[in-house]
Amino acid sequence: MNSRKDSPPRSPREVVAAWVEAFNRASADELADFYAENAINHQVAGGAQLEGREAIRANFLREFALAEMVCLVEHIFEDGEWAILEWRDPLGLRGCGFFHVVDGQISFQRGYWDMLSFLRQHKLPLPTE
Repeated sequence: MNSRKDSPPRSPREVVAAWVEAFNRASADELADFYAENAINHQVAGGAQLEGREAIRANFLREFALAEMVCLVEHIFEDGEWAILEWRDPLGLRGCGFFHVVDGQISFQRGYWDMLSFLRQHKLPLPTE
């Protein structure tokens, strides 16, 4: 995300704040640019871990095609190379995400939220046993 070679990397907090703005524009390409080439994104509710910028981009494309999603920031905390995002959406879903940011790019992300509530709110098919 650093377009200038002479500019210092953004802090984890700044990266996550900019990430939220891109998320709210539903821009999968812009979001993918926040991730390191070999980044990992693990959304616990979804189970599988995504590996690599292209897999992460493709997943955002799928998700944005399924539902209109909005991330309203409750808090962004920063500790060293880590940022923690506590969020909610306009429908009442809440969650949090942990972002490991190295040299201005996300190298690892893990998110926690309630998949069943999300599916119900967006009137999407519920999983069957």
